Amino acid sequence: MAIVEELARGADGRRRLGLKSPATLEPVGEISVATAADVQAALARARAAQPGWGATPVAERARIVRSGLDVLLRRKPELVEVLVRESGKTRIEAVAMELVACCDFLNYWSARAPDDLADEWRKLHGYMRPLKKLLVTYRPLGVVGIITPWNGPLALSLNPTVQALLAGNAVLLKPSEISPRSGAAAAEILLEAGVPKDVLQVLDGDGETGAALVDVGVDKVSFTGSVSTGRKVAASCARQLIPCTLELGGKDAMIVCADADLDRAAQAAVFASVLNTGQICMSVERIYVVESVADAFIAKAAEAAKKLRWGTPDEPADVGSVFWDKQLEIIERQVDAAKKAGAKALVGGERDTTRKGLFFKPTLLVDVNHDMTVMREETFGPVIAVQRVKDEEEAIRMANDSPYGLSGSVFTKDVQKGISIAKRMATGSVTINDAAVIYGVPEAPFGGLKESGVGRVNGVDALRDYSHAQPILIHRWNTKRERAWYPFTPATLKEIEGALKLFGPRIRNWIA
Repeated sequence: MAIVEELARGADGRRRLGLKSPATLEPVGEISVATAADVQAALARARAAQPGWGATPVAERARIVRSGLDVLLRRKPELVEVLVRESGKTRIEAVAMELVACCDFLNYWSARAPDDLADEWRKLHGYMRPLKKLLVTYRPLGVVGIITPWNGPLALSLNPTVQALLAGNAVLLKPSEISPRSGAAAAEILLEAGVPKDVLQVLDGDGETGAALVDVGVDKVSFTGSVSTGRKVAASCARQLIPCTLELGGKDAMIVCADADLDRAAQAAVFASVLNTGQICMSVERIYVVESVADAFIAKAAEAAKKLRWGTPDEPADVGSVFWDKQLEIIERQVDAAKKAGAKALVGGERDTTRKGLFFKPTLLVDVNHDMTVMREETFGPVIAVQRVKDEEEAIRMANDSPYGLSGSVFTKDVQKGISIAKRMATGSVTINDAAVIYGVPEAPFGGLKESGVGRVNGVDALRDYSHAQPILIHRWNTKRERAWYPFTPATLKEIEGALKLFGPRIRNWIA
């Protein structure tokens, strides 16, 4: 989130990175880049510490993790200050998107852990039931590498870290070099709550450190970031035959039906496109509005967008700065190209050159089409892009015409119609009459299709996804041998063939 500059190497020979606030361009700190040797040493410490943590009863692990709530609430002013200094986001967004979400994740996963990770006796079906018993136990994977992004650095670091720790793993956390202190704060909260220091370690650094972490020999990688880097992570994990979860980019579409509540739809479009300065993986980046209501929708959206104020965290603002200088270049390039190709900026459409920081004015673009990069590539900026469509069928086609498939939204007064449209959208998740919120619903499995990622975070299997589900099959009876064991005889074949009768039409349903 901060502007990153390479500094002279430190006395220890490590690379150093200097950070400046994107809102004020003032220095906000520096980090030393962890080397491959540093990562290897951290892994060795984690390997030594993990068995003790894994042997700690789940209820005790949950108690420790849940204590992070008290730490977070006590440190709220400090955490908000770190977040806004590194990111330039507003204080309201820092509290709402980061602290509230973190409190919920700490509380929710800690409460679920004892049940979700408990040994589970599973009933067997039909002819197996009288012969065997099945116990499934959930064992830690070992050491998990977690690499997190700059757009939601605290919440997106804490959530997977909490899940992995509760499952009994040790964690090596590599926050983004653009938001290092905000990401590291997730670990600081949990360490202060009582997680042993070598069970949870932070590795500062950039892509060099991230690559070393992926290749070092952890037991799972959780990565949130760009598609290009995600491909490299996936390739490395495939070579090592270890699992990975990849939460990558998005180009989320909003469909506004002819029967939508236009006041709510327009307000949601502006909010979900511009929230966090548009830098959310599931922010609304494309809006398809049925022609019959397009004029009214655009008028309402323009009215809402014109009221937005932008500024530093110390000013009365709705929208903060763009978090990263390189992202500002992408936003400018896409908007300028769209305007040259015929799109109109009814609101904004340019960066604010009167300020020192990285500010792009909240922008409402109309007359866009799919030949424009602003409708095809991830923008990650405060841009509300509206395309008119003939009807809902065309809206669905346009929404699915994307290499991304993270999330999407449908606005209609007919919920059943909304569900029907949602089922036809090629996305990992869909919200109806709302947008950009589903990651904050921990019961919902969150992840993308196509280039938006692999695997899921959250949902009922979240903690188990950081575990190995080990089935233990137990024979019920103390018999010397099984009838199907050696030596084979004609009677063996006859008896096994007799078992086929169980699958006849009269009793096959009972067997199932």
